[in-house]
Amino acid sequence: MACQHTPPPLDVCLCAVDYAYPWVNAIAHFKFQADPGLGRHLADLLRHTPWVEPALETADRVIPMPLSAQRLRERGFNQAHELARHLAPNKTDAHTLLRHEHKRHQVGQGRAERLANISGSFWVHPEHLQALRGERVLVVDDVMTTGASLFEAARALRAAGAAHITGLVFARTPAKPTQELS
Repeated sequence: MACQHTPPPLDVCLCAVDYAYPWVNAIAHFKFQADPGLGRHLADLLRHTPWVEPALETADRVIPMPLSAQRLRERGFNQAHELARHLAPNKTDAHTLLRHEHKRHQVGQGRAERLANISGSFWVHPEHLQALRGERVLVVDDVMTTGASLFEAARALRAAGAAHITGLVFARTPAKPTQELS
């Protein structure tokens, strides 16, 4: 019901798998065991998800969910960028949407904490504002839990003038039957 009064900032969100076994282990290995080579295989599975190929074709740019500089140093690579570059190498743009330094890890936090923690974390680089206006943007991430990070990134892109925003995630935490996703 809340979604009717405050619609999500995404026009569409596509997902390949539930964030459950065996994908939890594969994503953890990809992300935390410094195995960016897994990105090619996860991207291939994601590409074969219904509606993903048309979304990639119609997107003007494919933007990986950015990491803060500190998180990038810790991890050594951006897992969302690995997925994006395998999905759409000629459309991947890792320089338009940027992230302020991280606050706390989102892992283990509830929805309210995630929303508060991520608020105002993303911004669009001023050099890309003009080009972004009116574009169809596809934002790629590995996992969507509550949607807080993806929604906040979409808000920044929408405020900068993106006309249509598709979220594309490899795995999504399954919603509980009574859980609302707004």
